[in-house]
Amino acid sequence: MSKKVVLVGHCGPDSSYLRMAVASADRSLKVFMADDADELNSMLNAGVDLLLLNRELGWGFEESEGVEVIRQLRARFPQVKMMLVSNYPEAQAAAVAVGGVPGFGKREIGSPRVVEVIRSALSLATSQSAAS
Repeated sequence: MSKKVVLVGHCGPDSSYLRMAVASADRSLKVFMADDADELNSMLNAGVDLLLLNRELGWGFEESEGVEVIRQLRARFPQVKMMLVSNYPEAQAAAVAVGGVPGFGKREIGSPRVVEVIRSALSLATSQSAAS
C-alpha cells in the first residue's frame, strides 16, 4: 500500500517543487494538498502518513503557523509524522519541540538531504541501502 503525504498550506509553485521532492524520495508515494482545515481533517481521518506543513499558513486555517497545527494535531493523530517546511532554524526547532519530526527549508528542495529526511520520516529504505 502506498504511503500518503499531504502538503499543507503551500502555494502552487512551492507545491510543485515539493511534489518533485517527494517523488524523488519514492515514486510510489501519493501526494495530496490541503488548502484549508476541513480538507486537512478529512484527509487525516482517512489516513495519512506524513504532513509537510508550511511555516506560515494562509486563509482556510484558524492558525497562522504550521507549528501551531502540529501542536494541535499531535495528540489526535500520534501515528502521523508532521514536518515543517521552513528555512528558519528557530521554526524547525519549535516544530520538533511540539512533536514534529526534523524538517527542511524551501531552499533545500531538490537536495539529497531532503530526499533522506522524507525517506527517514516515512521509514523507507535510504538511497544508499536501496541501491545495494
